[in-house]
Amino acid sequence: MSGFGKTSRRSFLKNAGIFGAVAAGVLPARAQDTLNEILQSPRRGNWDDQFDAVGTRAPEIKSRQPILSPATVSYVERAIETYRGIVVQGGWPQVQLTQRLKVGSNDPAVRQLRRRLAISGDLPRNSGDSDVFDTFLDAAVKRFQLRHGMPADGVIGNVTLAALNVPADIRLGQLETNLARLQSMSGIVDVRYVMVNIPAAEIEAVENGRVAQNHKAIVGRIERQTPILSSKINEVILNPYWNAPTSIIEKDIIPLMREDPTYLTRNSIRLFDQQGNEVPPEMVDWSTNEAVNLRFRQDPGKINAMSSTKINFPNSHAVYMHDTPQQSLFGQLLRFESSGCVRVHNVRELTTWLLRGTPGWSRNQIEAVIATGENTEVELAEPVPVYFVYISAWSTGDGVVHFRDDIYGRDGVDALMLTSTTL
Repeated sequence: MSGFGKTSRRSFLKNAGIFGAVAAGVLPARAQDTLNEILQSPRRGNWDDQFDAVGTRAPEIKSRQPILSPATVSYVERAIETYRGIVVQGGWPQVQLTQRLKVGSNDPAVRQLRRRLAISGDLPRNSGDSDVFDTFLDAAVKRFQLRHGMPADGVIGNVTLAALNVPADIRLGQLETNLARLQSMSGIVDVRYVMVNIPAAEIEAVENGRVAQNHKAIVGRIERQTPILSSKINEVILNPYWNAPTSIIEKDIIPLMREDPTYLTRNSIRLFDQQGNEVPPEMVDWSTNEAVNLRFRQDPGKINAMSSTKINFPNSHAVYMHDTPQQSLFGQLLRFESSGCVRVHNVRELTTWLLRGTPGWSRNQIEAVIATGENTEVELAEPVPVYFVYISAWSTGDGVVHFRDDIYGRDGVDALMLTSTTL
């Protein structure tokens, strides 16, 4: 801490509940550490220093406003007007880096970065025009990263730089494209529903017009895309069996068996013919594709592809939502790893929310059944609508406009497919 005079330090101590403890001569260890930090800090008393220090905090841009709410449509319309004005004024400059920038860096590119972020509203216009990467600019970079679905680390790597250098007119077109998508969904009036936003790889559980839960998701990779759909979640399966779809059998499992004949056994996958008879793996000719006529079923367990939970809803694409044993994937920036189904982070929270109106299925009961390892099918007392959508640009108001990579190329502009050009 810095910039405390004698009076302000006394006031801080009193407000923090430390002053009385000092007077009484009994100060907890943690409070003592805080006091030492205050007393030993330099008394700069300079407003610029204090103001700059505030800039180190990553801004909070999260909202409980559902992406599919009518308010989002009006906010996007407002954002479109703002971006039209930016385009008319000539857009924003391209940022050309010659070195990795961090707090304290001095580089001519910092001036470009300042202008770029000021035009998009991430940095106040009156923040100066210095070549120094100060902590206030660091906060602006973090705000930009949050709006674009990136970790707010303040580091301008390839992905952040590519997003910074998407021209303003292309971002305007992206907003206009997504406005049409949002308008087509504006008639949703469900009290409770689940929304999977594919390009954001995120899930919203919505209730009474507010986002009750947010979950990271793993969605389909480019060559095995997650489909756009609407349905109703009607069933949750705890400790599910996994039946491999034909596409995975043909493209993944058969080639793996050719390399490693123990693959099925090691992964608790059993084979069954059309009459339900189990077929030993050694009886199959893996040099051909005859195995696609068999059913590949993985037993419940920790290595099961769906781990603890499968969430079902009728659809013609044979996709569903589920848990996964590969929890580390949720920590990735780019979460496009599945074969079309949607993996859910903290799936038990979502399961508890879905089963809240189904008698006998509290969180404790769910956990108890999962612990048994027994396959258990639970029908929802009242199905919950689910929507898989493709929204790559939206706004939650207050000048906060979100953009995501057009992972499947559905916005029609190559410059928005950043994933394929930056990694």
